[in-house]
Amino acid sequence: MTDLIRVDGRAADDLRPITIERGWSDQAEGSALISFGRTKVLCTASFTNGVPRWMSGKGKGWVTAEYSMLPRSTNSRMDRESVKGKIGGRTHEISRLIGRSLRAVVDMKALGENTLVIDCDVLQADGGTRTAAITGAYVAMVDAIEWGRQHKFIGQKAKPLIDSVSAVSVGIIDGVPMLDLAYTEDVRAETDMNIVVTGRGLFVEVQGTAEGAPFDRRELDALLDLGVAGGATLRDLQTAALADADDAASVTA
Repeated sequence: MTDLIRVDGRAADDLRPITIERGWSDQAEGSALISFGRTKVLCTASFTNGVPRWMSGKGKGWVTAEYSMLPRSTNSRMDRESVKGKIGGRTHEISRLIGRSLRAVVDMKALGENTLVIDCDVLQADGGTRTAAITGAYVAMVDAIEWGRQHKFIGQKAKPLIDSVSAVSVGIIDGVPMLDLAYTEDVRAETDMNIVVTGRGLFVEVQGTAEGAPFDRRELDALLDLGVAGGATLRDLQTAALADADDAASVTA
């Protein structure tokens, strides 16, 4: 599998070049501009002391997310959904996926009655926008939680973060399992899958569909192995970005 060379020169089990620019936004409590190849997503995390009314008094925090694509993030301009007056089903689905992925690694009691709202805006799309969004959103969320701690909304000894989380796409093209599909690969894939995994290698969510022929257990295992390996690399990049003392640090794979 590793001997196969793809259109962009990668081996089947290689990620695209990954860049995480932490602290990209001056205003947000946490932010990261993440690139998976030509896909670029700006992730911002906003910290609010307090929770939605339905959670008030329960001693728990809340994490939620919103996802959107800018009008010229694709080859032709798309209308803003706010102008249409209706949020599309795909947008709702991805927003919920990002929120679930982040909540999976947060101890809501340790977070306290605070709310984190994560905004993921796709600046340029070339496949894997939801996986890039989850990976970058985690970095932004970590900084927002630290902001809350510094401003005494979170206890100094509290540990809201249980683990890290990242996501990557995998697929089967011409019978070959591949990691991190660009758009030209995604549209050709016989099987398309998004894998959300924690830093410890535990699965948060697996979204897989046979676009052509059904896939067997052997192929599924190969895809899951690719996703876990890709997630481990992304975890290391997240860790490196967050370890840098310079908030505007750029970490590249």
